[in-house]
Amino acid sequence: MDTRRRRGGGDEMLRTPANQTRLDILEWLKDPAAHFPARRHGDPARDGVTARAVAVKLGVPRSVAETHLGLLVDIGLLRTRRVRWRTYYRRDEMRIAEVARMFEKGW
Repeated sequence: MDTRRRRGGGDEMLRTPANQTRLDILEWLKDPAAHFPARRHGDPARDGVTARAVAVKLGVPRSVAETHLGLLVDIGLLRTRRVRWRTYYRRDEMRIAEVARMFEKGW
């Protein structure tokens, strides 16, 4: 099941300050196979990565990574997929392109 946790619209995006950590996460998720270790099951590029994998890469507790990922989900830049007890995160390329176009037009 593919879900988005979005509380607000574009105004939510404006209230979420740019943060290098979140920008790094978005960059890593462009090519997750290059930035995260392979898993026994599943494909990081197709399925996404877990908060634990992001936390290990950042060197922070999982709860910190979940906060960053949650903000990116809330503004629609990431999609989630639940498999059993885990949540996998991946980029929403259509939404990212939409946001980029909005900023190119001068918002």
